[in-house]
Amino acid sequence: MALSMVYDEKVQEKPSIQMVSKSQYAINRSALNLSEAVAKSEEEGGGCRWLMQFSLLAVSSIDLNEVSLFGNCPSALICCLMDYLKEVEGKRVHDPLGRKMSKSERRILVPGPVIVGAGPSGLAVAACLKERGISSLILERENCIASLWNLKTYDRLHLHLPKEHCELPLMPFPPDFPRYPTKHQFLNYLEAYAKRFDIRPFFNKTVVSAEFDPRSRLWQVKTRGFKKEEEIVYQCQWLIVATGENAEEVVPEIQGMNEFAGPIIHTSSYKSGDSYRGKRVLVVGCGNSGMEVCLDLCNHNAFPSLAVRDSVHVLPQEMLGRSTFGLSMWLVKWFPVRLVDQFLLLVSRMMLGDTARLGLNRPKLGPLQLKSLSGKTPVLDVGTLAKIKTGNIKVCRGIKQLSCHTAEFVDGRVENFDAIILATGYKSNVTSWLKEGNMFSEKDGLPRKPFPNGWKGECGLYAVGFTKRGLLGASLDARRIAEELSVHSSWPFQHVRHDNHDL
Repeated sequence: MALSMVYDEKVQEKPSIQMVSKSQYAINRSALNLSEAVAKSEEEGGGCRWLMQFSLLAVSSIDLNEVSLFGNCPSALICCLMDYLKEVEGKRVHDPLGRKMSKSERRILVPGPVIVGAGPSGLAVAACLKERGISSLILERENCIASLWNLKTYDRLHLHLPKEHCELPLMPFPPDFPRYPTKHQFLNYLEAYAKRFDIRPFFNKTVVSAEFDPRSRLWQVKTRGFKKEEEIVYQCQWLIVATGENAEEVVPEIQGMNEFAGPIIHTSSYKSGDSYRGKRVLVVGCGNSGMEVCLDLCNHNAFPSLAVRDSVHVLPQEMLGRSTFGLSMWLVKWFPVRLVDQFLLLVSRMMLGDTARLGLNRPKLGPLQLKSLSGKTPVLDVGTLAKIKTGNIKVCRGIKQLSCHTAEFVDGRVENFDAIILATGYKSNVTSWLKEGNMFSEKDGLPRKPFPNGWKGECGLYAVGFTKRGLLGASLDARRIAEELSVHSSWPFQHVRHDNHDL
């Protein structure tokens, strides 16, 4: 029986379908007639069956549950609505299903949101959407989830904050996890999270550009696979940027870097101090990573030095039997931030001493004020200061220049080193591929609107994980985005499942 005839019978049988307007019915009927015409022109009628089903679903307000007669329609076989429309315009009459299209021209319509990035932020928003019955598609450039944690972190890494402040929405950490989970425990948690919510990212998909097309009102998300010719354009109405603040390494330009004879690596390539035993290592940068790498080097019998250019707040990881972070969050509910900062600095001085005497000058603004205004995170000491006090870790000023085996510092000191590790952090790379100039700043790749308003842009563009407030901020963004998109809960595609192997 012709699909259009089946549809006519459905309209007569289903009261809910009878509510479709006459104009909508005409559109649906025309689409089905066109699909049947395409089917007759194809030698392989089976290949067009999915296109005909999609024609019905794409233009109809009928819920998928009401057209179960036609079976599930995997997104892998949804043959791209935009190419279908081009066919209607007569642009692809001789190749209606795109079988002759080159890889670089392949286009796929995604019924729900496209999420760029399968880190904790991407997983969080996908789970929140799934909870509301909204399917999404995640594009990830690496071959695993949480690639920063999986591929670019050192072995001894633990969460610096208690687990209750780092869990993703809808799923707490296992109760048997320690207060500060290890890197591997956190990764196991993320794997379990993805499994629980059936989150299956499309791996090895590097987004090279994303641009909103005002004519179709769709985002055009262009990806590249392992082979450069394997290019696919995903088209979607909603684009969620979840690449976060740590997408690319920050590598400073230091005079003489090319002349230095020893290895120079970023902390993203550092695993442990085992290969640096007995070596003089200069660690550049005094954030949490730089301080912890110095401690790890020291524990592996290396001779680390810490190059400190800027002022920094160093706080104990715990105060008065509570985590410093948790205590701070509780205090700011009752007292002004400036007063809480004074309390934190007073307790820190009592517990750690005067860090300025160790070469670690404190900023003029308090730790919470500085975090709020600049996003600069205070260092939570996990034992590094004790090694500095005993002389096992040297503190140096900023680097002026490097030569074959030496580093000259801005105070005139010259020291010999065997290796240099850059603990200079990461940055956003959004502006390198997102062709949009309103939501994200060209300067730092972060949302222009300050927290908590940076999660929503225009034309269906959203951001998660750019709050400079860690996993707590990402979770808050994820919930807001899911709530916003849930108003589209009547989408006919919301229950469509996709299979990674089909694309």
